Amino acid sequence: MKLHADFRQRVVVNSETLDWIDSPMVGVQRRMLERDGEEVARATSIVRYAPNSHFSAHTHGGGEEFFVLEGVFSDEHGDYPAGTYIRNPVGSTHTPFSEEGCTILVKLWQMHPDDQQRVAIATAQTPWVKGLVDGLQVMSLHTYGTENVALVKWAAGTQFQHHSHWGGEEIFVLDGVFEDEFGAYPKRTWLRNPSGSRHTPFSQLGCLIYVKTGHLSSVATVDDAEIA
Repeated sequence: MKLHADFRQRVVVNSETLDWIDSPMVGVQRRMLERDGEEVARATSIVRYAPNSHFSAHTHGGGEEFFVLEGVFSDEHGDYPAGTYIRNPVGSTHTPFSEEGCTILVKLWQMHPDDQQRVAIATAQTPWVKGLVDGLQVMSLHTYGTENVALVKWAAGTQFQHHSHWGGEEIFVLDGVFEDEFGAYPKRTWLRNPSGSRHTPFSQLGCLIYVKTGHLSSVATVDDAEIA
């Protein structure tokens, strides 16, 4: 399966308009945002666990990154409430479940094998730092090589300068409405801007976004991966 697998193309998806698709595990459903492969795939998805559902034990051959959007996600290493950011490196293993149910943004098979730092950040308890323009606050989540991951909070009426994306940019709108000269993107919208693209972002109403940059300059096709 190939879904938005051409990383030279700009993609905008309002995930709230997508149907939920059953995964191989009862009680676990997903909305696919990008995918290159079948059940084994490089993938970005919204995944929903029903209360008392679980996923089988598996190893992350290409790594796993996720952000808890709602509820509490759990595995044998701990419980992760809404607002938690996790990175499980290449080769890590776990058995996920959710007692109360949860929804998470998940990225699979998108890590460098040498990036072996496990990350677990409770963003609700992490301080913000001032951004490059007034009205912008930033929370760095992870950096490796050219890849940078952060949360960015936009006050109402904030505008950023026109800029280009070397290595690409990926955005998931966590709250509010993010905007640029090409459109307005409400909560739960996913955007992928290719390497070399340019825009002038702003937010009239204010917003909170997850941002990843510098990771799309050269993307290989995945041959095998864990179930997502």
